[in-house]
Amino acid sequence: MPWSTSSLRLHVESALAGRVVSPFRFREATAPIVVPTGIGALDELSGGLPRGCLTEIYGPPCSGKTSILQSVLAVCTRAEESCALVDAQDSFDPVGAQNAGVELSQLLWVRCHGIDPALRSLDLLLHGGGFGLVALDLGDVPPKLVRQVQLNVWFRMRRAVEDTSTVFVVLAQETNAKSCAALVLRVEKEAIDWALPMTLGCVEHTQGCLVESSVHSAEMVRSFLRRKKPLFIDRTKSCEPAGTTHFQLSSNKTAGEEELLEAEAASATEASAERIRSFV
Repeated sequence: MPWSTSSLRLHVESALAGRVVSPFRFREATAPIVVPTGIGALDELSGGLPRGCLTEIYGPPCSGKTSILQSVLAVCTRAEESCALVDAQDSFDPVGAQNAGVELSQLLWVRCHGIDPALRSLDLLLHGGGFGLVALDLGDVPPKLVRQVQLNVWFRMRRAVEDTSTVFVVLAQETNAKSCAALVLRVEKEAIDWALPMTLGCVEHTQGCLVESSVHSAEMVRSFLRRKKPLFIDRTKSCEPAGTTHFQLSSNKTAGEEELLEAEAASATEASAERIRSFV
């Protein structure tokens, strides 16, 4: 007996009950609310990180992924939003994040030792809800292991944050979420400035240098909010892609803090010298 239109529709709705709300109702696509990254060049390029979507930031080690994450965490935690960070390799530096402006009292740090416990913890956090930002840091996980994560896992995680106010960010060395991500940024390090060795009194430190600042480039590989500028075959192609920007990351220490550290180090050097003279 052939199915009527009404009976077929009722059968599909009952089969998808609990998984898809109103499968035959047309839903107009609306632009999601975005959260600024705290880096002006990135915000101008991408418009910010969308809520209720998956954002993927990838690049080689030392490309600036962690600094971007710390900047976004600082923006969200200063707005008194609860954030969660799933650290797959236990590589998060809370002291550096606090110096970057992150309110640690608003941050849930999930320390994992492998990609499997990290994905399980992430699944619990996304389905539990209540977070303004949830980040998954796979930057120190070998890309070979991350590629073993099936695509349906990323689709399930994206579905968990849809129609919510949660910003879902994934950091990795290679892109893995593919079409599941609403925004994909590729970052690279271009140049780095080193600070000269410091001299405290008559005692010189070992010949080591600290990073003063670094210049990075970011390319918007995919975005559902902004489209790349079209390329015309009858015009001269620019050497730089249209969806690329540059930004600079500098040390968080101010001049006052550096002077305070120098004074403390000098006093410690004098105290150790006095102890040495007392033994002689």
